[in-house]
Amino acid sequence: MELDRRAFGLGTVALAAVGDQAAQGAPGMYGLIGKMLAKPGRRDALIEAMLAGTQAMPGCLSYVVATDPANADALWITEVWIDAAHHQASLKLPAVQATIAQARPLIAGFGERFETNPVGGYGLKA
Repeated sequence: MELDRRAFGLGTVALAAVGDQAAQGAPGMYGLIGKMLAKPGRRDALIEAMLAGTQAMPGCLSYVVATDPANADALWITEVWIDAAHHQASLKLPAVQATIAQARPLIAGFGERFETNPVGGYGLKA
């Protein structure tokens, strides 16, 4: 398969622009990866609670709840937002507040928490 010369050129320019933006510390997407620990035997109920009310979160590009294969009570929540301000604003949404209230009694604690600066990836709408 031959690579179209114009597409290659445009792709190279786009990659260079992303690299320049990242190097300059330009504002961009905001990511959050966190481990949440359910009370023993309550993981499935916590998953259900964490997925409720997540359909309408303005500025959210990705929200994934995953189980931890090494810990039957642990979840990993991975989020990507167009910026940190949208993530902060989401915490005030009535649906998110309801989710927090529903999940709180199911949570035993928290593990690692990482903030990231996503630069792209499959499935992300820039």
